[in-house]
Amino acid sequence: MTVTAAAAEADRVLAGLPSPAGRGPAAREAADAAKDTARAARSRFLDAHVDAVYAHLTDGLTRALRLDELVEAAAAAFPGLVPTPERMAEERARPQADKEGHEIDQGILLRAVLRSPVAGPHLLDAMLRPTARATLLLPEFRRTGVLRTESVHLERRDGVARLTLCRDDRLNAEDGRQVDDMETAVDLALLDPAIRVGLVRGGEMAHPRYRGRRIFCAGINLKSLSSGGISLVDFLLRRELGYLRKLAHGIQAGDLGGTGTWHTRHAAKPWLAAVDGFAIGGGMQMLLVFDHVIAASDAYFSLPAAKEGIVPGAANFRLTRFAGPRLARQVILGGRRVRAAEPAARLLVDEVVEPEEMDAAIERGLDRLDGEAVLANRRMLHLAEEPEDGFRAYMAEFALQQALRIYGEDVIGKVGRFAAGSG
Repeated sequence: MTVTAAAAEADRVLAGLPSPAGRGPAAREAADAAKDTARAARSRFLDAHVDAVYAHLTDGLTRALRLDELVEAAAAAFPGLVPTPERMAEERARPQADKEGHEIDQGILLRAVLRSPVAGPHLLDAMLRPTARATLLLPEFRRTGVLRTESVHLERRDGVARLTLCRDDRLNAEDGRQVDDMETAVDLALLDPAIRVGLVRGGEMAHPRYRGRRIFCAGINLKSLSSGGISLVDFLLRRELGYLRKLAHGIQAGDLGGTGTWHTRHAAKPWLAAVDGFAIGGGMQMLLVFDHVIAASDAYFSLPAAKEGIVPGAANFRLTRFAGPRLARQVILGGRRVRAAEPAARLLVDEVVEPEEMDAAIERGLDRLDGEAVLANRRMLHLAEEPEDGFRAYMAEFALQQALRIYGEDVIGKVGRFAAGSG
């Protein structure tokens, strides 16, 4: 069966059934069978033709399409391969428990693209381009040195980009707004020639339990996931291939203009993270791309993704390198919480200081990172530690596995209970 025919048959079956939240066992079985048939057809087609599909969508690899642009172009050019923007808009309006899971079809496409040794590197490079929002804001930021968004405050001071996570009512929990604001801020810091080094720190909270205290990050916003507000493309994949990878590797050097970047593909800067309170989930994942991490002695770190039922971003790929296989399994599979004061924390952070000493330690750390030799050596370290082909292979599988997980019955049940309890 062709992709178009299988997709049409799946649509016919689903149209005759209640919405996902109202389906009984027989209806769920019929829906799953129809979707599985269509997804098998998509997978077979892409196994055979992904490079031709990607070449068509990018005009022979001459256009740099970001993830959202790629899936939208594929929907127009290859009917039935991925859901249309209209279908995705309808899906986004539903709570997670009442979605059909059309993002899984996007995951099938993106897994195939990232697997390809031709298409995959091209997509990774496209995601290292500055965003249109950052390009628009750059002249004003270069003039003022200040950017204030809903999620992030960015200030340039003494050659340092100081990014403060400022979702003070929700402990800097991550959602699509935060990902967009973070990528914009990181782009501006990388594009501004007056900035030599970057800092990311959590701001003071207005949350009743932590009022007036700095908190780094509470991870993914589970309430937003339950309500249907966490997107595979615009959040789960964008954060990994966008601002997190830009923190590690920089932006495409050609986007800086001029001819002075002929010697490197990527223009990067060193980054320091300062952890007050805790770094949970996505917050801990963030730390794995920084050049230097300082933590307050009363802070802690955890990756509760397995408990929540999802995959903790690229932490499975990176954490073993930092902490070794045993501790990585204890943290990811067993939910172990690592406190900054215990010896194991020194595998995750570079310095542990008393809370009142954080400011001074941060300034010392920034001074150590401010040097041309640091730039050259961090580039060589990244080449040794995170080869692009290995990262690309991991993200290819992540694109599909995370899509499957966010529609798992166990995940929907857990986040639904969390949202009900926190509401």
